[in-house]
Amino acid sequence: MIPEINYWAVIVATISTMVVGSIWYTPKVFGNTWARLAKVDLSGDAKSAVGPIVVTVIVSFITAWVFAGAIWIAFEFYGGSFVMSALLTGAVLWAGFTAARFITHDAFEGRPSALTIMNIAHELVTVLVMALILGLWPPAGV
Repeated sequence: MIPEINYWAVIVATISTMVVGSIWYTPKVFGNTWARLAKVDLSGDAKSAVGPIVVTVIVSFITAWVFAGAIWIAFEFYGGSFVMSALLTGAVLWAGFTAARFITHDAFEGRPSALTIMNIAHELVTVLVMALILGLWPPAGV
């Protein structure tokens, strides 16, 4: 079985990661706290952010594409509501892969627990926004 994927939804979900990140890491939200905890100097040249932003867009597209496929598989297996399949799949994948891996790596790297919590919370919000987009805009025929 090959999952059906709405690529327009995948593109919008990819863009949503940039929107969520732009809001989350703005200085008035969590940006200053994140920079202090992560020991990142925000006074650098804006050109230095181009590489990480390009990488983020590419990785976010891959994440949205794989996520859309996982949602389709979960929906086909369990049935029910496509949007609920998307939200549940997102929460389970976030907990089992993203949060678990962040916690493990941050523990070994000695990162502050406040930074770990901030980063995994950001990832949860990002995944749930993606889930809503992918869930509300399913492939044709759903």
